[in-house]
Amino acid sequence: MKQRLNVVEKGMPAMKAMYAMGAYLSRSSVERALLELIYYRVSQINGCAYCLDMHTKDLRDGGESEQRLYVLPAWREAPFYSDRERAALAWAEALTKLEGRAVSDEIYEAALEEFGEEELIDLTLAVIAINGYNRVNLAFPNRAVVGTYKPGVHAVQ
Repeated sequence: MKQRLNVVEKGMPAMKAMYAMGAYLSRSSVERALLELIYYRVSQINGCAYCLDMHTKDLRDGGESEQRLYVLPAWREAPFYSDRERAALAWAEALTKLEGRAVSDEIYEAALEEFGEEELIDLTLAVIAINGYNRVNLAFPNRAVVGTYKPGVHAVQ
């Protein structure tokens, strides 16, 4: 692939806005482990290798089991995800795969029941954020070298 522009260097004002959303989400009431699980699942759907590498490492560093990571694409059939995680995963998948239609009432009601209004807004922003990062990395793939990420490097302090 031909070398593309360095979006972090050339687009720093825009990237700072994305970073600010990440900082907000790191302080939200949605637990960090669940956010990471959502980031990982959305990155699987979008095929973002850098984000998959990063979130796998951060999840493992946070104590996530390999079994849950391996089975995540088939979470609906697996017994070891909580109702809260299932609602979040369904919500994240629905928002990522919109395909010109609204999220179903069934998925919305399940997510609202588990998260409440404020947390559901934060969860929605988390899905929007990781979809954005996935798309930046896929548009400008030379920016992030897959396999080089060290756990916690992008953590907000």
